[in-house]
Amino acid sequence: MPLPVLFGANVEPHALPVGRSSEQALLIDSLGLDLLTIQDHPYQAAFDDTWTLLTFLAARTRNVTLVPTVSSLPLRPPAVLAKAVATLDRLTGSRVQLGLGAGAFWEAVEAMGGSRRTPREAVDALEEAITVIRAMWSGERSVRTHGAHYALAGVHPGPAPSPGLGLWLGSYGPRMLALTGAKADGWLPSHAYLGLDALPPAVRRIDDAALAAGRDPDTIRRVYNIAGVIQPESAGLFQGPAAQWAERLVALVRTVGMNGFVIWPERDHTRQISAFAAEVVPAVREALARKT
Repeated sequence: MPLPVLFGANVEPHALPVGRSSEQALLIDSLGLDLLTIQDHPYQAAFDDTWTLLTFLAARTRNVTLVPTVSSLPLRPPAVLAKAVATLDRLTGSRVQLGLGAGAFWEAVEAMGGSRRTPREAVDALEEAITVIRAMWSGERSVRTHGAHYALAGVHPGPAPSPGLGLWLGSYGPRMLALTGAKADGWLPSHAYLGLDALPPAVRRIDDAALAAGRDPDTIRRVYNIAGVIQPESAGLFQGPAAQWAERLVALVRTVGMNGFVIWPERDHTRQISAFAAEVVPAVREALARKT
């Protein structure tokens, strides 16, 4: 059975002005949106630390699920990250998902003490990190894993998180997409990096990998991050009226198989998030509820 379609909004982790991120988070929560995402670029001087901010916002909100999109693996050791996410999962009543990426902006990563990796090394390290995270979430008394980048040597991971805690990958290349289908619970592509023409073949690669691994592709969460503007006049693909947005999102569900959408407002965040929740989301849900 297909997963329900989820909707959310992105909060930029800008350090200034103090309180803006919190105001946006409270708005997203009050509007009944499903997801709140925060990008993870700790080397950006203008940004707060994503995991500190995410935890702070989780304590202030009540219903929305929070997702880093996506955590920078080269700067966040997977065993410690797994422990942090499992803790937040339990403290929030299962209102967190782990978005994870292989890494990008390597000069900035290296400047902050992280490892610079080739594309092959980055995917290899991510696959090992998935094994480490799954082991840390297993509830076993003692766990061991082996890898060239990450390993566990008899660590006691602590309480297992809820069954609903998932691992969602930000992936684009062939190996990363195959890894998503074989081993991840969700997928977090962005329209800016994966356009509408490239989306169907990427979905097929994920589905094929899932089937090859003996998994049901319909169980994989697929959330499309969309930067755009809801406005009266159409000026582009995701720059136009709410009805235009709704029509395109419905098509992405029905013809491509996406099951989640997060708006990244290009301006007027409060007004854009409110319009998305009040005008786009109900229209999409109503259209999907119709059989035709």
